Amino acid sequence: AINLAERSFDVVALDSLERSTEFAVSRLKRYGIPIVKGDAKTLNDCGEFDVVIHAAAYVSVPESMSKPLDYLENNVISTARVAHECGRVGARLIYLSSAAVYGNPVKLPIPEDHPINPQSPYGLSKYLGELVIRHFGEVYGLRYVILRLFNVYGPGQNPTYAGVIASFIERTLRNEPLVIYGDGEQTRDFIYVGDVAEIVLRIIEGDLFDNNTYNVGTGRPTTINELARMVMEVLGRKDLKVIHERERPGDVRHSYADVGRLRSRINIDPTPLDVGLRKTLNEIIA
Repeated sequence: AINLAERSFDVVALDSLERSTEFAVSRLKRYGIPIVKGDAKTLNDCGEFDVVIHAAAYVSVPESMSKPLDYLENNVISTARVAHECGRVGARLIYLSSAAVYGNPVKLPIPEDHPINPQSPYGLSKYLGELVIRHFGEVYGLRYVILRLFNVYGPGQNPTYAGVIASFIERTLRNEPLVIYGDGEQTRDFIYVGDVAEIVLRIIEGDLFDNNTYNVGTGRPTTINELARMVMEVLGRKDLKVIHERERPGDVRHSYADVGRLRSRINIDPTPLDVGLRKTLNEIIA
């Protein structure tokens, strides 16, 4: 939102504020971006907008394993409502989906035509949202683009529901041991939130609403053990204890993106992980 506001777009944020952070809300207010408290599941008018970026969702894989119906109801119904309204009024839609739709990969890096086999209700909910959007594209003439995000990190994440980086940073700042589920040799593709914002901006400015699906990642795998060492180094806490606990159900072993399709449309230069971690830390403690 801030990236767009800085480029003179008129931006409005719709959020239930159920899982927002004080940091995120304060930044939106600092940049003069209006926040409308509301639920995407009951959205009934987006006629004044040219583009809708749909990022609203419950996002925790472990929580989705214990609350599958909550995830299906919240994530799928909200996506159907947003997509239907966009199709009805002619607004273009950017849907932020997830690499969780792929499940355990049968080949690496993961291309967009990889088999779909989500391992969690969260991944299932994001894929069902994709199917709804494609259907509405055919039936209602919706113009859209689907972005399958890999592991996005950056300032403003809620560590309770967000990914491993937010958790690692929070625990390191508190001088608490880092918790790794499994042996830590599982891999992820971590992409800085600013890079995702830049991609969204390029899609809007270039009118790249081609009703296609794109992976959004760096194309580089990082093990969780490597990540833990990097976070401790950036924060100057190299001697922090690391605790290994049992693997969590629903987690995939290895995951990183084939980003060739995206790079054929948009020239991207991903932020290196150590640089992104420092940017994140600088904004958190600023």
